[in-house]
Amino acid sequence: MPIMGKETASDRGSQVLPKVPVPPLKQTLDTYLKCVQHLVKEEQFKKTKAIVERFGAPGGVGEVLQKKLLERRDKMTNWVYDYWLEDMYLNNRLALPVNSSPAMVFPKQMFKDHRDALRFAARLIRGVLDYKALVDARALPVDFARGQLAGTPLCMEQYYHLFTSYRYPGLKTDTLKVQMNAASSAPEHIIVACKNQFFVLDVVANSKQLNELEIVSQLEKILKMSENAEERLPPFGILTSDGRTEWAQAREALTKDQTNRGSLALIESCICVVCLDEPSGLQPSDNNRALLMLHGGGREKNGANRWYDKSMQFVVGMDGICGVVCEHSPFEGIVLVQCSEHLMKYITGSPSKIVRASSIRELPPPRRLLWKYNPHIQGLLEASRERLKRLVNNLDMDVFKFKAYGKEFIKNQKMSPDAFIQVALQLAFYKCNKRLVSTYESASIRRFQDGRVDNIRSATLEALAFVQSMTDERAAFTDSEKMKRLRAAIDVQTNYTVAAITGMAIDNHLLGLLRIAKELNMEKPEIFCDETYLASNHFILSTSQVPTTVEMFCCYGPVVPNGYGVCYNPQSDHIIFCVSSFWENTKTSSAVFVKALKEGLLEIWDLCNRSSAAATKVADSSQEASQPHKSGK
Repeated sequence: MPIMGKETASDRGSQVLPKVPVPPLKQTLDTYLKCVQHLVKEEQFKKTKAIVERFGAPGGVGEVLQKKLLERRDKMTNWVYDYWLEDMYLNNRLALPVNSSPAMVFPKQMFKDHRDALRFAARLIRGVLDYKALVDARALPVDFARGQLAGTPLCMEQYYHLFTSYRYPGLKTDTLKVQMNAASSAPEHIIVACKNQFFVLDVVANSKQLNELEIVSQLEKILKMSENAEERLPPFGILTSDGRTEWAQAREALTKDQTNRGSLALIESCICVVCLDEPSGLQPSDNNRALLMLHGGGREKNGANRWYDKSMQFVVGMDGICGVVCEHSPFEGIVLVQCSEHLMKYITGSPSKIVRASSIRELPPPRRLLWKYNPHIQGLLEASRERLKRLVNNLDMDVFKFKAYGKEFIKNQKMSPDAFIQVALQLAFYKCNKRLVSTYESASIRRFQDGRVDNIRSATLEALAFVQSMTDERAAFTDSEKMKRLRAAIDVQTNYTVAAITGMAIDNHLLGLLRIAKELNMEKPEIFCDETYLASNHFILSTSQVPTTVEMFCCYGPVVPNGYGVCYNPQSDHIIFCVSSFWENTKTSSAVFVKALKEGLLEIWDLCNRSSAAATKVADSSQEASQPHKSGK
């Protein structure tokens, strides 16, 4: 994948970031055993331990692979980047909506009429151009780490992928292309989707960017053109919602015709897609807004008014349901948050500069993208539509605002809010299933050049000990024992987080060893065929903290059929959770999980409060004991 033009050291405040490290082999293998021991049966673990020992033995396969991995690190900017990108995204054959693309749900807008909605869309487009100018000039202030090891400068590379990326479907693996053209050939158009039709909106005319009123007037024309029934074409966007192999096959059929090649080229080179959605007819609840952002409600609603391969798709619903859905392979959630917050502030910020009507230029009208199709292609559209319908009907989403407390209370307990919430998620899962499972929490490794993420494995032995003490029916544990276990679970979680963000977690390292073995044409090492390894990479609980400072929230679907996706947004006095699962799997239920989560959060709160009260009482009585009694009391 093309890696983009690098900043000079001076661009980064004379800060050249270090390369992602390769952890010591023994350390990773020991940690791996520790992470899986309590999640598999004893017999199975014995087998795994023997396999891991053989792999890591002096002169064994592990050492050979480790040596090659270290050589790769010396040669490359980032040894794990391509391996990770392919494994996490490009090789995955599942459809992008729900399975891969996260969405950001904007605050509900109150539009008086369609003109009001188009004004909002025009502001949004101006905001995008404003942000893109900052990105292009490399003028964004450098991000610094917050939370653990705060203050470290972070790699800004992902921001340069926001408006320049496109994910091409492939038969076996996709390709992520990032255009780093000279400014002269940079894209100057966006694609507007309206009533399942696609239009080219040039944002520059006579080397001058369109102002807000000009954009509104162009959007009005698009709306009018989309209503012309004679010119309406089938909903080609629905093909991008399909499995990646199916879409690659459909794209091959489409590109046989030159008209289609031209339309695809315009979409593939645009800055972003703006989807003007029809009113959905649904209550604008948090749940419904999340669902509509993730999949558009299927073909019956706005599911075909999308083009999922493009990294940024902004949705403006005529009913005020708005947000952005993003193709995840070029950047992480925090980059999406920063961009979204900039846009929200831009839209609500400066009052619209009223441009005199006379200063609207005569602009060439927007162009409708044309498509040529035949019965075969119509059959493909029909098949995609059916598969999207199944995906839409399958997603069970529960957006839950926990209001009893937020991160201030947790900080007052001298605990990390993120670690605390992760332990609470383990408690919720245990309450539902009486066991813990392999859990994924994304950890940013942007402290390193081109850093993306590694995994924090939150289902620790200490978390298990804590949740067992909280759910023990015999009431065999005292508060002080539970509290001790809670602190131990939070400490271990915090330590693993620090290891992960400093490049010392195990998932990227194990993936690197596996990929090196493949490149050397070796037989797949036994450790990677072991059922423990396979189970440890089946993330039934897939979690991520996506905090915002503006009122909005992020959501995504589960990553396995029998799993949960949990995105959470901790605020000072509340926490927003978006819990997703699939209806088709009878073992999971978002509502049941949310109920257990709410109970668990309140039980931990009670425990902390009782412990604080007891500690205060002890302190008071010891103080009293050391003071001489006054007579006459």
